Amino acid sequence: MPSTLSQKSVESSNSEQSPVGKVEIAGDGGEFIIINNHKYYRHDLMAAFGGTLNPGAAPYPTFNINSAPVGLCGFALTTFVLSLYNAQAMGIKIPNVVVSLCCFYGGGVQFLAGMFEWLSGNTFGLTALTSYGAFWLSFATIYIDSFGIGAAYESTDQLGNAVGFFLLGWAIFTLMIFLTTLKSTVSFSSLFFFLFLTFLLLAGGELSGRVGVSRAGGVMGIITAFIAWWNALAGTATPLNSYVQPYSIPLPGNVLFGKAK
Repeated sequence: MPSTLSQKSVESSNSEQSPVGKVEIAGDGGEFIIINNHKYYRHDLMAAFGGTLNPGAAPYPTFNINSAPVGLCGFALTTFVLSLYNAQAMGIKIPNVVVSLCCFYGGGVQFLAGMFEWLSGNTFGLTALTSYGAFWLSFATIYIDSFGIGAAYESTDQLGNAVGFFLLGWAIFTLMIFLTTLKSTVSFSSLFFFLFLTFLLLAGGELSGRVGVSRAGGVMGIITAFIAWWNALAGTATPLNSYVQPYSIPLPGNVLFGKAK
């Protein structure tokens, strides 16, 4: 008995190590595959190969992660802190502390969130998040001495107008983004409308030299920050993790430019 088992094991081992010769498909429905005169069920071999006999490229992975909320949170917090300075809350007029947020949260994290929107195929998210992330990074350089931007204007009175042009350009960009949200929700579209007003007032304050206009821009920025947080909450709160879920109100289909499709 032991010798018989040993002989069968050797024959089985030799059969497994022999090269694959002729391959045939048998059965009424092609359910069998014959390899080297050994019959196998097709579904057994398919399971061995992960579901297919073709060991080709695996399908591209799909992403079920929304990176927009973290980008909105970075934008909201940085906007909130800077807007408090612009509104001169508690008498604080020097905004240099916000540079850290501009670099790492509102700038770096938001920019990366936009890159992940690119991976998920969201053109709007890519355009908005990377652009505003770049805004915060570029805004921070004005207050970083090694860039020499502030030093270039020390002997002149042109810094206010230069910053005004900078903010005016972002107001125009934000108006463009706002126009692409007219078929979304009230909260989402409102975010970019109030942000447009914020940039417009801050630019006007810098260009006119009127502190009151800049402070109004700061107040508008605080409102914008809370709307951004609200949208971030709407993107993260689900029935599985929260009892509080913001209700999104869709905009009417005929707002300004035709009906929503």
